[in-house]
Amino acid sequence: MANSKAVKLWFVNIISCILFFVLAVTGLLNWLVLPHGYRGEGGMLISLRHFFREVHEWTALLFIIIICVHLILHWGYIKTNFKKYGIMK
Repeated sequence: MANSKAVKLWFVNIISCILFFVLAVTGLLNWLVLPHGYRGEGGMLISLRHFFREVHEWTALLFIIIICVHLILHWGYIKTNFKKYGIMK
């Protein structure tokens, strides 16, 4: 049973790492590389900027979901530490 949980935690950690990397890359591309504005001067780059923004937003949603799964899988540990430090009774 513990081995199954360890595999789940490892899978969740790998997925969250990949999603965080995609968030970082798409965010930095939109912020630093691709042109801002809607004057039509960017042409294809503006379309690429919108594509990366969509990817960034959907990845953020998936990242939030996987972090919630991560917290659920670690809930026993979290609850134990809350009790240990007197935060939760």
